[in-house]
Amino acid sequence: MVTRETWIRMIKDFQESELPKLVKRDLRIEADLPIRRAISIIGPRRAGKTFFMFQVIGELLRNNIDKSRILYVNLESDLLIGCTIEDLRSMLNIFYEIYPENKRQKVYLFLDEVQNVPYWERFVRSVVDSERIQVYVSGSSSKLLSMEVATSLRGRTLPYYIYPFNFKEFLRAKGFEAEKYLSSLKKAMLLNLLQKYMRGSYPEVVLFENEREKILKEIFEVTIYRDIIERFKVKNIRVLRLMVKSLVSSTYFSIHKFYNYIKSLGMKVSKNTLYNYVEYFSDSLVLCTLRKYSRSYKEVEQTIPKIYLVDNGLLIVNGVESTSRLMENLVFSELLKKGFTPNENLFYFSSNNKEVDFIIKSGGKIKQLIQVCYNIEDFDTKEREISALVKASKELDCSDLTVITWDYEGVEKHDGRRIRFLPLWKWLLES
Repeated sequence: MVTRETWIRMIKDFQESELPKLVKRDLRIEADLPIRRAISIIGPRRAGKTFFMFQVIGELLRNNIDKSRILYVNLESDLLIGCTIEDLRSMLNIFYEIYPENKRQKVYLFLDEVQNVPYWERFVRSVVDSERIQVYVSGSSSKLLSMEVATSLRGRTLPYYIYPFNFKEFLRAKGFEAEKYLSSLKKAMLLNLLQKYMRGSYPEVVLFENEREKILKEIFEVTIYRDIIERFKVKNIRVLRLMVKSLVSSTYFSIHKFYNYIKSLGMKVSKNTLYNYVEYFSDSLVLCTLRKYSRSYKEVEQTIPKIYLVDNGLLIVNGVESTSRLMENLVFSELLKKGFTPNENLFYFSSNNKEVDFIIKSGGKIKQLIQVCYNIEDFDTKEREISALVKASKELDCSDLTVITWDYEGVEKHDGRRIRFLPLWKWLLES
């Protein structure tokens, strides 16, 4: 039980505190929704959800909302261990005691890391239904979008995803302004920053670069132990750790092959357990599986998925240094940040051993094909990538073809198809 004194202290501490200095994020949330819905801010640990909440609070203050109408609560605070929905109700009552005038006007409630409170969604639904309160919740788990939560909130939530810095935000954090036309010096500076961006863009890593490896290792370990082992009560920790190594080191991941590998080591585990482990990693939002596109949903589910991590830094601290893989993983993570959803409107495609890295689907049609190629100057590499792109273009009836390169730009025609070659930095800066 959270004591009355603790709530009073937390409420008053927030009112008297100053908002921290922020790197402005590009994600936009309408400050004053005309409908009764909670806003869910979802993302992996340390992606900047808390600071984004402070950004929204800052925008409210700039819109002349008095701070006394705003309440922010960090539910990961050690003072709130064991917090229940009854405690949240007490918090709200105490808030109204301190600021009774708020009973007659709209209030803005920010609940950070809300998944730490069992049945939190019941409290949120009750508040949204019965009070003049705009609720914002954040969490590190995609369970915030599960069927159970959706049912409990009865459609009264709008989800927003926040990830580590995109390239524009990264440049903003570094104090670099990317102009439309760049001098030789500015372009050299931009490419140098791109090299750094390729190695990870968690906000803490960007702002405290000297502690990069320490921070990334800690993020990865906490994700494994707190978000997976503790949350899902995983007992076979050795198998889980072997799976981590296999997932990180693999471009593709076959449960069947890994199951046979585990059996060869004399270890017992069911395939269902292994499938669950992959789901746990996906739920932590640090790892994504991308499936091959097919017009058949059953075929999509049966394909061997490709493995991507939400940030290149997590690959690097696990020993992955391949420039080609880092570049492809970066493009994938940027597509996430641009709002695409793996296995819904984002897939890979292969046919007769020819593969296209990413295909984008829209309105039931294939809208764009994207190939990622670091060394486009190598003839054999270029021929392989382009032939796969052209073949897929014909099979999928798509004419928007893009090859993302390190620094080559141009438009070429191959087999009657127009292909745009775009440097990675330019693609990253596109809207």
